[in-house]
Amino acid sequence: MIDRTPSKSSPRRRTGRLVATFLGAAVFLGLGVLQAGPAHAIVNGEPVPEGVYRFSVKLTMTGIPTATGGRRNSACSGALIHPSWVITAGHCFRDPSGVRVERPVADLTTATVGRADLSGTNGRVATVVAVRQSSVNDIALARIDPPITDIEPLRFAGTAPQVGHLLRMTGYGADDPENLQPSTILRTGQFKVVSVADSTVGVTGHAPARDTSACPWDSGAPYFAERKGKRPLLVSIESTGPGCPHTGVETTARVDAVMPWIRSVING
Repeated sequence: MIDRTPSKSSPRRRTGRLVATFLGAAVFLGLGVLQAGPAHAIVNGEPVPEGVYRFSVKLTMTGIPTATGGRRNSACSGALIHPSWVITAGHCFRDPSGVRVERPVADLTTATVGRADLSGTNGRVATVVAVRQSSVNDIALARIDPPITDIEPLRFAGTAPQVGHLLRMTGYGADDPENLQPSTILRTGQFKVVSVADSTVGVTGHAPARDTSACPWDSGAPYFAERKGKRPLLVSIESTGPGCPHTGVETTARVDAVMPWIRSVING
């Protein structure tokens, strides 16, 4: 399996405040009948209308050092979880040798938050100034400056999902497998949980198609549970999977497995 962030100058694969809501297992039982919401989603997904899922983040990295001494550009997806923190994939921040690091690796890394169409002016733009890496799974927290206080962060689910639950993902990854380029439009799709391990969640495409798939530059994209009349809950983060589009299993990083670490970073 391969991660969703191209590591070379040419496009590669894949397709990513503290308000942590500690829910009991009984709450998660209701997620088996998640509300699909408006179909708006990624390869074989649908576009997100402006003003929806505003916690979604596009990370743009300019001037990443390469092993040959050059520079490359790349991108990841993510979610705002606190006015000063974005959650994304750990492998979005790695040195020229491919080792995950606790620092911005590019000359400039910007976070565009709350802007479904990147050609527009909605939302906010901030700079990533620090990075923290999970020691458990493929998750990183990126501190941004200035803080973003007028967009509601995505809350956390405090327990793991169950097999059969439906999750939604939003990301700025490639939407055309024949022309792998980061999308300028936020896209979304629904995915079904097919496996739950200690630190990961396996998902497969559900809607609008069985082969709705994460693609390059979707690394770090949030998978969240939608609940009728309530705010969505972050469940996992895009990590790795087969080439897109596909009907196989996508590996995502469980957020509830690292909640103590997330709290310590954000509150530190």
